[in-house]
Amino acid sequence: MINYQAFLNHLSEHPQLANWSKELPQQIAAGLNEARFGDLPRWKEALAALPDLRPDTIALNTSRVGADGSVSGSQREQLQEALKGLHPWRKGPYELFGVHIDTEWRSDWKWDRLKDAIAPLEGRTVLDVGCGSGYHCWRMRGAGANLVVGIDPTPLFVMQYFALQKYLQDQRVAVLPMGIEHLPEKLQAFDTTFSMGILYHRRSPFDHLMALRDSLRPGGQLVLETLVIEGQVGEVLVPEGRYSKMGNVWFIPSTATLEAWLKKAGFKSPKLIDVSQTSRNEQRSTDWMKFHSLAEFLNPDDSNQTIEGYPAPRRATFIAEKP
Repeated sequence: MINYQAFLNHLSEHPQLANWSKELPQQIAAGLNEARFGDLPRWKEALAALPDLRPDTIALNTSRVGADGSVSGSQREQLQEALKGLHPWRKGPYELFGVHIDTEWRSDWKWDRLKDAIAPLEGRTVLDVGCGSGYHCWRMRGAGANLVVGIDPTPLFVMQYFALQKYLQDQRVAVLPMGIEHLPEKLQAFDTTFSMGILYHRRSPFDHLMALRDSLRPGGQLVLETLVIEGQVGEVLVPEGRYSKMGNVWFIPSTATLEAWLKKAGFKSPKLIDVSQTSRNEQRSTDWMKFHSLAEFLNPDDSNQTIEGYPAPRRATFIAEKP
């Protein structure tokens, strides 16, 4: 079930991506190395347990990405059990043959906040950095993108993508087991690059922004979503220890600071299109993600603060253009 060949064939047809397509099999093998990731055999067993079902309809442009068709009760139970073998499900939601994968994040809310403000995706080649299981990749394809490359170094999310791909059956969408540092330098291939929920995890925000810039063709668009604080130009929160129980949060700028960062990194016309405080309804524990979530990350006496006393998660989305 883990087979990228059809996708690699599409990639090889792209003038700026053809050379990379030749390197990818080795990169994929390294990203799915069982000696490094001991849970991979168990996740592969879950994939193998998925029933063979034929979809009558496939939905890529609705809040619950998924497929539907005639199935028996026992087949649905088998499907649900196999999918739950890939717990935790972080980004979604999905619905497959009546099984609602109620993910931790209502990622459809984020999509709804940005979809009408970005350049139309029709016919575009798109990169989604840190894509998780690929929820937004499927939405990008549903919005008309010609080819969608998702990258995420977490093997579980790649296994979840293949579980979905078994039924969604679209070889112009892939989630590759790697980070942005594995992209060829100065690729300059993508019409739109998304980086959502990644910048604050990077030790060097400027290196990340410049890597995003270098992924884009001239005139391509960046869609950047990240944590922000309220404040003026130059104001940045550098958490001591954890932030909202996350240990890998390095920099949280104000929106004015982030706009200045984008300009300094070589982007033009940065535009703030949304600022939203994350609610307990948007990020929460479910039967498909049973670990702690936002409710446990906030101050129980003041939901405007994290458990550590920092401002509660607030997210901004910018668009910007590569000259």
